[in-house]
Amino acid sequence: MERPQNLTINTRLATGIIILFHVVGLIGFALPATRLLFLQIVPFHLLLMLVVIGLNHKNINSKFGLLILILFFIGYMVEWVGVHTGLLFGSYAYGGTLGYKVLGIPLMIGVNWFLLVYAAGVTMQHSRLKSVFFRVITGAAALVLLDILIEPVAIKFDYWHWLNGSIPLKNYICWFLVSAVLLYVFELFRFKKQSYAAPVLLITEFVFFGVLNLVLLLV
Repeated sequence: MERPQNLTINTRLATGIIILFHVVGLIGFALPATRLLFLQIVPFHLLLMLVVIGLNHKNINSKFGLLILILFFIGYMVEWVGVHTGLLFGSYAYGGTLGYKVLGIPLMIGVNWFLLVYAAGVTMQHSRLKSVFFRVITGAAALVLLDILIEPVAIKFDYWHWLNGSIPLKNYICWFLVSAVLLYVFELFRFKKQSYAAPVLLITEFVFFGVLNLVLLLV
């Protein structure tokens, strides 16, 4: 009985950290006096979420490590193709907010892809959808909706910018397709049902970017 109790404590701690740091980040982004500081710590926030979600995963082993590496690598490579060829997502380039870049792509974008896909994948584990196909499609659609909220904030705060000045429809189509592929990879690992920490992260991301969009409309 000790193992479930430990997992319950870890889940509560994980969800508490996720919510607390997003609330603090939301306030920091919303206030002009603290905005520059909070923009500088965005990469560290992503790393913190990676640690929290990773430590909350049941049965941390080489299989889980392999999933992180695969999602990170694919996420990074599709962004490389997107930035350097325009074939995926459209014509865009990354700013400085996401931190250190390799070949023009922030390393944190691979971390971000892992976090989003893992959070969506675990959320689908908790859904009533029995079919892998429908879990993948529904999860990918949810991530596209999240990207719609992320885009105005990302542009405003120099996460990335669109070279033609507008967000192309191809961006959302590719987000859906890439998300679907990565969610299918998640499904292939057949992890046991995980805790609610990852779904909390996904919901918190929706709230975080949704509220920031409202703030941008008002200022």
